[in-house]
Amino acid sequence: MKLKFFLPLIGFIVLAGFLFVGLRLDPREVPSPLIGKPAPAFDLPVLGANQRANLATFQGKVWVLNVWASWCVSCRDEHPLFVELSKRGELKNLVGLNYKDRDVAAQKWLTDLGNPYQLSIVDADGRVGIDYGVYGVPETFVIDKRGVIRYKHIGAVTRKAWDEKIKPVLAALDNQS
Repeated sequence: MKLKFFLPLIGFIVLAGFLFVGLRLDPREVPSPLIGKPAPAFDLPVLGANQRANLATFQGKVWVLNVWASWCVSCRDEHPLFVELSKRGELKNLVGLNYKDRDVAAQKWLTDLGNPYQLSIVDADGRVGIDYGVYGVPETFVIDKRGVIRYKHIGAVTRKAWDEKIKPVLAALDNQS
């Protein structure tokens, strides 16, 4: 009889425990099921050019795929870092995946803010983004010479994230044969 009165309290404590644990998790640390697997294939138009790009375009290179859009506020936060790294030659194979954007807006954005990308491919309908597991922009992937995804960063890339996470992954992959 008395247990019946404590059941709601026990239920509340269990729910509060799940909420407490969930609030302490970092959403940028969500593990990607694609790490260690081949990058999904694509064949997309190149922004501002009359050509297409696919995975074979990057075969044999370590490269970084940055998912961005002109309407993305966080993309604007990370963009100056990519411009700086590209100008200094510290980030050579940066490929943009322009996600669900208008070509005119994307080209204006790159003209106004600088273009750090080797090229930007256009994912107008977001299908390639879905294949890569993108659920928000920006997201950044490091892909090895064999086309395998080795790292995924969710959110804007900061100097700290670059120095402590992405740059070491790129250095390790550059040293592999």
